[in-house]
Amino acid sequence: MSKRIWILLYCLACSLLSTAQYYIRGEVRNEHGVLLEGVKLRLKSKPQQLFTSGSSGAFGISLGQLRDSLYLQLDGYEKLCVLADSRQFQHLQLNTLPGTLKLYKNNRASIVANAKDNNYTPYTNLGESYSGLIENGFIKAADFPETGFSLNIDNAAYSNIRRFISNQMLVPEDAVRIEEMLNYFSFPIPANTSLKNKKEFSFSYKHTSCPWKPGNQLLFLQMEAPVIPLENVPPSNLVFLIDISGSMDKPNRLPLLQSAFKLLVNNLRDCDTITIATYGGGVGIVLPPTGGAHKQSIKNVIDSLSAGGDTPGAGAIQLAYQLAKDNFIPEGNNRVILATDGDFNVGQSSEKELEELILRYQQTGIYLTCLGVGMGNYKDSKLESLSKKGNGNFAYIDQAREAEKVLVTEFTKTIFAIADDASVTVRFNPATVSDYRLIGFDNKKTALEDSNSVLEGGEIGSGHTITAIFEISPAKDSASAVQQVLASLELRYKKPGTNDLLQQSFTCRFQGTDIRQADSMYRFAAAVAMFGSVLRKSKYTKDYQLEDVLTLAKSGIQKNNILQNEFGKLVEQAILLYNPSKKKRK
Repeated sequence: MSKRIWILLYCLACSLLSTAQYYIRGEVRNEHGVLLEGVKLRLKSKPQQLFTSGSSGAFGISLGQLRDSLYLQLDGYEKLCVLADSRQFQHLQLNTLPGTLKLYKNNRASIVANAKDNNYTPYTNLGESYSGLIENGFIKAADFPETGFSLNIDNAAYSNIRRFISNQMLVPEDAVRIEEMLNYFSFPIPANTSLKNKKEFSFSYKHTSCPWKPGNQLLFLQMEAPVIPLENVPPSNLVFLIDISGSMDKPNRLPLLQSAFKLLVNNLRDCDTITIATYGGGVGIVLPPTGGAHKQSIKNVIDSLSAGGDTPGAGAIQLAYQLAKDNFIPEGNNRVILATDGDFNVGQSSEKELEELILRYQQTGIYLTCLGVGMGNYKDSKLESLSKKGNGNFAYIDQAREAEKVLVTEFTKTIFAIADDASVTVRFNPATVSDYRLIGFDNKKTALEDSNSVLEGGEIGSGHTITAIFEISPAKDSASAVQQVLASLELRYKKPGTNDLLQQSFTCRFQGTDIRQADSMYRFAAAVAMFGSVLRKSKYTKDYQLEDVLTLAKSGIQKNNILQNEFGKLVEQAILLYNPSKKKRK
């Protein structure tokens, strides 16, 4: 072989060595051991190239040297830089940011001192899932005078209960969340109250007799968020994330959602932006960011959707948040609206995995609204969990009229938040209150099992009214306690987009009004709460029947109020459903 050929071979070998390819392989987890998908990775030698971890948290990157600096970034986590060696598999860990870490604790709807399991049995019929709830019990004011509960605008439980009863089906006990039933109805604060406030929360209360237990009393607490007129609402950046998987191919699912979203589109302004993403057999963008002036174009895209395929919900959620981030409006209304039956069956699909996923985005200033539909495999527990962890709200749409209520009539309440992390602390006066019980705001079984669980504040929409009811056993010498302090309240919340904690204080005095002489809305509110208690088979209302609920409701129903009259008819249906013998006699 000639010298020239040897020289050429030598040069070729050197060239190959100089361009040798190495490969960095590894996986990324958080401190809880959860594999992290979508982690952004960059090499020091290739700063312009972006790599991401896959659905299993794994990654593989080629490079031209044995070692290289690897930079990792993911929303909600601390940034990380490591010197990666291609000869070793990389086991990398991202640590949660302090502001997000506290959110991993199981959060409570209320603070109670004596919660017990009571031999809870989960609901397993129809393929539907609901979070197990443990009912709040009576607490001695002398031992534990202070309690608290979270505020939110969720009302999914009522329309879901209506769906069961309308279909002649018994309501699962864990589907009954009394605070959401009360949220469904508007109980306006009287205009003449001295605490009616246009810029802060307004407050009112009523202290009455208890219609189901003689000797006990009820304390009604009402808070009303300030109203922001639609014309003053900041520009909105909305991402519709619509489930078009095979399970949505029924009249009460995708077609119902299409009608709902077209109603919402009618409320859009020229300054609003809409993006539509779908998932079903895959994840895709069907409408790029489009201004609210192009209503017909948006509706045409909504009409073109059809159902089919599996349900990669986790990947779709990541895409939706990325789209919201790409078009983020500083000081605007940035929100993902997820519409689904909740039946995620590909990728991260358990409640815990979905919570881990959504927590990454809670600090981004992007809100989440969940709209649930369907029956037979409806996953209420997953959607409720997502909305709570995603700084958002949750509604269930069982009919076209409900879609109009949620997305048209109550548009600003549903879409625009005026308070974050809202909660109330109530301190009872042991001189006037012996025992008290918060009706509704029942905690999840998992939260009660977690000794580190904390009270979770909620999101409040523009103009929303919140009603909470306590049942009270009065102190023995309370007969002469008129106008003495019954309880004091502390309302805490944050202005959206800030960490500034705002507080308002209120005082309730002993009134002792007979509920029959109180305004009719208090009797109606009590009837709604008792309807939920009877459906939940509460031990505190075991002697109270659905017929008693109907009598109380009729004494409070306003003749021209469509929703209240519908409630009366729903109770009548429930009586025939739960007491078939009455139907036969009829």
